[in-house]
Amino acid sequence: MKFQHIACYMLVAALLSSCSVVVPPGTPPGVTVDLVPNGRYARRKYRPMRPTYITIHATENYARGAGAYAHAQMLKTGSIKGRHNAIGYIGWHFTVDDHSIYQSMPTNERGEHADYDGPGNRSSIGIEMCENRGNDRARTLDKTARLTAWLMKQHGIPLDHVVPHQHWLMVRHDDHRNLGHKNCPHFLMDRGRPGAKWQAFLRRIAAYRRSM
Repeated sequence: MKFQHIACYMLVAALLSSCSVVVPPGTPPGVTVDLVPNGRYARRKYRPMRPTYITIHATENYARGAGAYAHAQMLKTGSIKGRHNAIGYIGWHFTVDDHSIYQSMPTNERGEHADYDGPGNRSSIGIEMCENRGNDRARTLDKTARLTAWLMKQHGIPLDHVVPHQHWLMVRHDDHRNLGHKNCPHFLMDRGRPGAKWQAFLRRIAAYRRSM
């Protein structure tokens, strides 16, 4: 019986080990890694990236349950299509709400979140801030600032390369239609452009970066 028990425990341990999550190198503390499957959806093509920018977004999804976990699951199952981009799916790296952060793509792989074939997608880490009902915006902003500062340190990205989605000119992949500059993240823009609110957000990021 003892040998049977030992064999059983060894089998369970092996199964648990085989199901463990492989955490990508350089994962920020406090982040849940729940990646889009390799070779599927937003990662269906391997497109390596050396990040030199960080792009900040807002989801504009106000449904009560549309927090970080829900968005991570949508990315993981290919639910967010990108009809006009090169791979047919939307993909970004981190989603932040008032109590959690989920990582959906490795930071050394290109996403589809900023500007189709432009430098925003080719060179930036995408961070989406949630806006679901019941979410605390102040806490979400603070968590985003901390995450951004950590990523700046990890990748050697300067503060002037932390930009809003609005920074990038959006020209579609398939028909080359120029969509201009999106008012995003809208609650940090002033009349559609970076102003006092954006500068205050950058100051918070800079303060966290100095403390690291």
